[in-house]
Amino acid sequence: MSERDPEVVPFFEGRERFLALVAELRPELHRYCARMLGSVADAEDVVQDTLARAFYALAGLQQLPPLKPWLFRIAHNRAVDQLRSYEYRMLEPLQEVHDFNVESVNPEDALAREQATALAIARFSELAPQQRSAVILKDVLGHSVEEIAELLELSVAAVKAALHRGRKRLAVLALEAAPETMPRAASPALVRFVTLFNARDWDALRALLASDVELDLVSRAQRRGANVSSYFSNYSALRGWHFAPGFVDGREAILVYREARDLSPRYFIELTLDGNQVRFIRDFYFVPYILADAQVERVVEMNTRSV
Repeated sequence: MSERDPEVVPFFEGRERFLALVAELRPELHRYCARMLGSVADAEDVVQDTLARAFYALAGLQQLPPLKPWLFRIAHNRAVDQLRSYEYRMLEPLQEVHDFNVESVNPEDALAREQATALAIARFSELAPQQRSAVILKDVLGHSVEEIAELLELSVAAVKAALHRGRKRLAVLALEAAPETMPRAASPALVRFVTLFNARDWDALRALLASDVELDLVSRAQRRGANVSSYFSNYSALRGWHFAPGFVDGREAILVYREARDLSPRYFIELTLDGNQVRFIRDFYFVPYILADAQVERVVEMNTRSV
């Protein structure tokens, strides 16, 4: 039996050491997945899945691979699988492109980078998936064409083709007005939850929980049933925190502010409701990068305003 790379061995000592090692890469992985999927919440699912798969894959490795390209490759494949589950399809056989001639660095790079970073993440879904990957990796995250080719396991010519076509489509989208959205109101049950939290009525909040309620403290812990009760005890120890109803990437959510007067939320919470009962709580407290690229709306007197 061959000896393992000594750098691999410490990972078997615990998941926490592995997560500490990849901590600096997580926000970048999330930025990529958020634009691939059009949702910061769905992106975090893929990031969690990516890290879990990577951690367990270490048991079968003789050498530790370069972390960044390895994790991005896993994340890309998981994001593509997610897109396919939504009945998306790869629209262009880019692996077969051999004669597309586009310089990897050219005068359009700066404009493309500006357009890509300014575009709402949901609009990226209007690009074909491989075009989307190339644009995100090059113009949002700053990878070279060669790095992208290695990550996506494509030829450099194929990446250049995807990047060129994606940028052309992105330029059109940048000139189009964003789709208008009608003012939305949060559900009464979510508003009640928010109101009770801001009143610090912990007993009333616990009364809203279904007997089989589930809690996901994203990236930290999962609890169920009676064990969820301590969730409110932890919040009761925090001073000044304020909840507000709103929407994140078009999905109803609770926006969490460190102080009521703050202009921007720190993170958000998703509830799954059954009538007035809370069936599932998903709290992103431990994922500080979660709102970096999100489209956030706060509900104010039955209307919305951007925050």
